[in-house]
Amino acid sequence: MAEQNRLTPEMLVPRMGEYLIHKGLISSENLQKALDYQQEATGNGHPILLGRALIDLNLLERAELDQAVTEQIIQLRSALQAANRTLERRVEERTEELQKALERVSELSQLKANFVSNISHELRTPLTHIKGYVELLVTESLGSISDEQRHALQVSQQSTGRLEALIEDLILFSLASRGELSIRYENVDLRRLVNLSIKAYASKAEERSVNLNVIIDEDVPPVQADPQKIAWVLNQLVDNGIKFTSSGGRVVVGVQREGENLVIVSVTDTGIGIPSNRFNDIFEPFHQLDGSSTRRYGGTGLGLSLVRQLIEAHGSMIEVQSIEGRGSTFKFPLLVAMDSK
Repeated sequence: MAEQNRLTPEMLVPRMGEYLIHKGLISSENLQKALDYQQEATGNGHPILLGRALIDLNLLERAELDQAVTEQIIQLRSALQAANRTLERRVEERTEELQKALERVSELSQLKANFVSNISHELRTPLTHIKGYVELLVTESLGSISDEQRHALQVSQQSTGRLEALIEDLILFSLASRGELSIRYENVDLRRLVNLSIKAYASKAEERSVNLNVIIDEDVPPVQADPQKIAWVLNQLVDNGIKFTSSGGRVVVGVQREGENLVIVSVTDTGIGIPSNRFNDIFEPFHQLDGSSTRRYGGTGLGLSLVRQLIEAHGSMIEVQSIEGRGSTFKFPLLVAMDSK
């Protein structure tokens, strides 16, 4: 009886094959190949799920399957959604207001910055509830769960983590837009910041088969900078480099001393590059070079806008060098710390 009631992925995500075709992730022919492979495995006494069959045949990536499963599960009514109906309505109302405000971004830039700040703080509260409940479920504080359920919840945890990072970026953007961005100068060891950034993104680079390397001059001195802000800039540039670089490509973070007073920080990739007439566009907030509904690369369009504002808040400027189809380099200078000259 217990086996019959056990929750399985098939119960959570019915008609997954049709859903993947509808999303454009696989073709009807690929679905049939996976179903044949699944039937063969079952006949050999090793039953597998449809998603595993698609992955084994290299017809679908794990990340795409996880995203599709998450989308399906979100569409289902869950006990958590029922218990938090009022909270859900609040999030929907705030999201609708955010969308309306962003549509007027070109005419009401200051209103946009204030609104983004308010809404970001509002979103923190429901997100905290969601994270808390998911954590309780993962740790089985509310009852035992199956391996399939644990995997689904872990995917949800990753998604809430990305949402939390987005909210923090929105808050940072609103501060910068209102001129309230504060820079706390310290003597900063760039070697340490770069190594931390490389360590943080090594796994993502490996997953995408992108080589992530560092070139740092041996005599690089400390610089005058806000370590948290420069770390954010490095992380954003490295993340972008990996995201826009195809498998087998590379991303290189460089730190070189230039004369007595400057250190040049650069992030170079062998990715898709940027058209020469679009260099200024990439720094516009909420702007995507590919604005279509089917764009390949995700993101809010805030990253590089914030990168430029953070670098300019340090009294510096960011420079872009790029050849479409061959890669890009983003670099900026920082002043050497006074007591290191």
